[in-house]
Amino acid sequence: MNAPPIVHSLLENDLYKFTMWQALLHSHPGIEAEYTFVCRNTPAFPLVELQAEIGTELDRLCALSFRLDELDYLRGLRFIKSDFVDFLSVFRFQRRFIRVSVEDGRLAITAKGPIVHVMAFEIFVLYIVNELYFRRLGDAEATLIEARRRLREKIALLRREEGELDGSVPFSMSDFGLRRRYSGAWQEEVVVTFARELPQYFRGTSNVYLAKKLNITPIGTMAHEYLQAYQAVGVRLRDFQKAALEGWVQEFRGDLGIALTDVVGMDAFLRDFDLYFAKLFDGLRHDSGDPVAWGEKAIAHYKKLHINPYTKQLVFSDGLDLPRAIALYKHFRGRIKTAYGIGTNLTNDTPHQALNIVMKLIACNGQPVAKLSDTPGKTLCEDETFLGYLRQVFRHPATEPLQ
Repeated sequence: MNAPPIVHSLLENDLYKFTMWQALLHSHPGIEAEYTFVCRNTPAFPLVELQAEIGTELDRLCALSFRLDELDYLRGLRFIKSDFVDFLSVFRFQRRFIRVSVEDGRLAITAKGPIVHVMAFEIFVLYIVNELYFRRLGDAEATLIEARRRLREKIALLRREEGELDGSVPFSMSDFGLRRRYSGAWQEEVVVTFARELPQYFRGTSNVYLAKKLNITPIGTMAHEYLQAYQAVGVRLRDFQKAALEGWVQEFRGDLGIALTDVVGMDAFLRDFDLYFAKLFDGLRHDSGDPVAWGEKAIAHYKKLHINPYTKQLVFSDGLDLPRAIALYKHFRGRIKTAYGIGTNLTNDTPHQALNIVMKLIACNGQPVAKLSDTPGKTLCEDETFLGYLRQVFRHPATEPLQ
């Protein structure tokens, strides 16, 4: 008997995929892009064993289209434009743009084609691989018993901390766990539980399908690929961040005002994030490097620009768990607003080790693009010459070998 499909709806994607998709459709629809899959840790069995099943799931994905009620939901989000929804109404994933193979004994997944046709593959690929992997490990009943125990502990922790979390700006957390979830059913159970038990702290989910289904807030703005794409669209490399931020401002006109800072490192970002952008954007998102040091740099930068940091927000989203999020809240409270996006530790906190998998943009228009992370091990680029040039242009130290 065939297993049920993993992807049930094209709406089951992270919100920032839709926002970046719209922005790039309007500004650079002709970009040719290439994305590649990477597993950063050692799985319990070789992922190549999933090759055929992944292919089947991608076939199923490419047969889906957006339903009318899903399009109506997107049209109801004030930052989603009508012409983008019209584009989605006729959109179908093209199977010829994504390939699953074995290279050097490892699972290789590559999406290559027009960016507006391949960029949305990423999240689907990641949770397809995850769910197939954990299905294969078995012990689902015992795994969920332990996962529910850990979920109860998280709820209890927040309740014990209630007196510490109810300041003038209360603690605020969201689910960012779609891409590395244990399963779709488990993510929904986690989100339902937090929304029911701790609505004063639980703000929403990045999973647009769940946000619609559960009538909660979809959360997200931009990811690395949006800024990386601007490394290859004809602007001077030194100016790509400013061009990307300006493009965002023009697209969303004050909505979705949280900027991602770590495409070429926080220091280089702040050199581009001048008074103009600091006033236009509501805040910043952290995704690599020491979060306390990063937050202190952000506060110092706002003060240097004579902007009251308390009018801005820092969003933390790098490998968080609840104790770390609570500690960061206590450190920064009263000085700047904060919010926390928690992913794997919410939706895949089980006895099994979670997969550390990504699918990243590596080239646009035949040119390499890269992220220079503030965390060793997160930089991903296949062209050492370009990586060296990018480091030189943005004065970023070479802290790790090419991978």
